[in-house]
Amino acid sequence: MTSNLDGALGRNLLLRSDSYKVSHWVQYPPGTRTVFSYVESRGGAFGHGVFFGLQAWLREYLSRPVTQADVDEAQALMALHGLPFNRAGWQLLIDRHGGRLPLRIRAVPEGSVLPVRNVLATVENTDPDFFWLTSYIETELLRAIWYPSTVATVSAAAKATLLRYLRANSDDPEGQIGFKLHDFGARGVSSNESAALGGLAHLVNFQGTDTLMALMAARRWYDCEIAGFSIPAAEHSTITSWGRAHEADAYRNMLAQFARPGATFAVVSDSYDIFRACDELWGRELKAEVQRSGATLVVRPDSGEPAPTVLKVAQILAERFGTRTNARGFKVLNTVRIIQGDGIDLDSLRTVLATLHAEGFAAENIAFGMGGGLLQRCNRDTMQWAMKCSAVQVGDEWREVFKDPVGDTRKRSKRGRLTLAGSAEAGWRTARLDGPEGAPADDALQTVYENGELLRTQSFDEVRGLAAAGVMRLADTHAL
Repeated sequence: MTSNLDGALGRNLLLRSDSYKVSHWVQYPPGTRTVFSYVESRGGAFGHGVFFGLQAWLREYLSRPVTQADVDEAQALMALHGLPFNRAGWQLLIDRHGGRLPLRIRAVPEGSVLPVRNVLATVENTDPDFFWLTSYIETELLRAIWYPSTVATVSAAAKATLLRYLRANSDDPEGQIGFKLHDFGARGVSSNESAALGGLAHLVNFQGTDTLMALMAARRWYDCEIAGFSIPAAEHSTITSWGRAHEADAYRNMLAQFARPGATFAVVSDSYDIFRACDELWGRELKAEVQRSGATLVVRPDSGEPAPTVLKVAQILAERFGTRTNARGFKVLNTVRIIQGDGIDLDSLRTVLATLHAEGFAAENIAFGMGGGLLQRCNRDTMQWAMKCSAVQVGDEWREVFKDPVGDTRKRSKRGRLTLAGSAEAGWRTARLDGPEGAPADDALQTVYENGELLRTQSFDEVRGLAAAGVMRLADTHAL
């Protein structure tokens, strides 16, 4: 399979690992037959997490067999790199399995919202001659899970906050929530693939995005024709190119181009003076044109401290365009709305919403855009992601495997062959597969990949449905 997201650089599975993994095949006890590992979020910034992204990796990368060219390339590189290379093992993989990986990967359904510190996925080899393969794929399996799952969790935390305020002060919270947080992050990430995966993770929770790669990712990996939407919007260059003296003409052109009955369009309005633009230009000179158009004008401040700036903009627009009082007793702007996309993270989003609420403005007046705070301002430690070996089979004996570092008890790992049990309604728990009573009857992990075959896929609608149900359950708490 070729990729338009990653190109040729990352096609060789043998080289998508850490250097130290290459010598591990000789480090296990003699007679080792099976290595069993699990993936979890050990805690960090959130009490719950949204599991997402495994299917993308399985479809894009693990469905491609290892080839003779891959083995030859890796052997040549390792000779230069100074590491021993398991040529015989990789050759056996090609000869016996046609290059397909003799691994079993089980995972909770994507979109599931679960408490941290629970097993979310497990991996083990299915051919005893390939015990070393389980750990070899740790680098990219963990990466395939931690980044999209963390972005989906950040996005879900924002959704839970927005839902709490919408429920408190706005009409139709569930109908509005889908477009309350817009992805502005494409230019702020490190690669096209990060934009695709991170942007798609955000779309698990919302429908607004300017990250086109996320739409392509939804089509490629989750069979979704269109996962997100956007509106016409100005940038500073399209406004300032008219010149300061002609700022109103730039705005008038936006009205001429996009203001149609029922349409929505956004205009960045802080190129010179956001408050003058709202008061004198939008609120006086262009007010009648805005009102006659039948469109919704979205004013975008893009500088200053978010909360006080948004509040002042709302107050000016309320004075100029008027408001109505909704069923919750809060003010809703006529004809115009606001989008705040500068300086937004989870903390500033909460502060803006709290400030508007305190002054009697409904959350339905505002949407938010997040860029780096959504797609880039996270790392593996944000949710303390880890993949750890918890059991090995040596000969016919299964041994528990764990670590318990005296210097950091948070890194104590789980032991034994594990799974996730329970349900969203009954509660989740990590359980033993090898306990006295055997596998739990409510085992929640599903085999998604085995011996080179993808056994279960999910549609993006299914992922979204699971995530929405989980976030709705948490929206009235501070669990996220």
